[in-house]
Amino acid sequence: MTIAPLDSVSHADVRLKAARGADAGDPLGQIGVYAEEFALVQREYPILFTRGEDNVLQPVAILGLTAEENLFAGEKGWNARYIPALVRRGPLMIGRGQSDDPAVHIDMAHARLANEGDEGFPLFLEHGGHAPALLDAIEALQLIHRGEGARSTMTELFERHELVKPLPISIRVDDTTTIQFENFSAILPETIAGLSADALGELNRAGLLVPAIMAAHSLGNINALADRRLGRTL
Repeated sequence: MTIAPLDSVSHADVRLKAARGADAGDPLGQIGVYAEEFALVQREYPILFTRGEDNVLQPVAILGLTAEENLFAGEKGWNARYIPALVRRGPLMIGRGQSDDPAVHIDMAHARLANEGDEGFPLFLEHGGHAPALLDAIEALQLIHRGEGARSTMTELFERHELVKPLPISIRVDDTTTIQFENFSAILPETIAGLSADALGELNRAGLLVPAIMAAHSLGNINALADRRLGRTL
């Protein structure tokens, strides 16, 4: 079994790879994000919406122009001012401890774990205590836990006010290449502008008005993905 409760004795020498990308377990195409982090996500990534099998809205940050691409991760690290929580958690997850209380677990088969000779970031300090990499991952896990608990409320309110609408997107990469994004939805600025005062108030009281505005604002990053693609190929 590769998943076990994390502890500073058994995992004292565990390190996370400094390099990023698919070989380090980083996602391709898109990654789920949560309303709490929209203000930071929208600085770098388009925020679109999909639906899971439970029909609950899943916001996603778009990482590339195809499902097999990540324009932010590479050998030199993750090139963005903010890394989404589901990426930052790395091989860590919330599980049940011996007392059945939530506890941090680690997947020892995760691709982000550094091998002998790889540069990496320790999870624990040499003389005990959590290293920065572990503190960051735990913060991400806490955000994920809160975000999962809030997705149903977000879905209910966004649907009630018809905020999220299907949005086919065409991105022109160069004179000969146009990429189509299908099966995504988005929050458009004009949709928010058309909301009634009561709707705006209800969203604001639920803490979802600012995230909705941030999601709409993030659409300006769609063309920036093409710029990143061109920057990598120059």
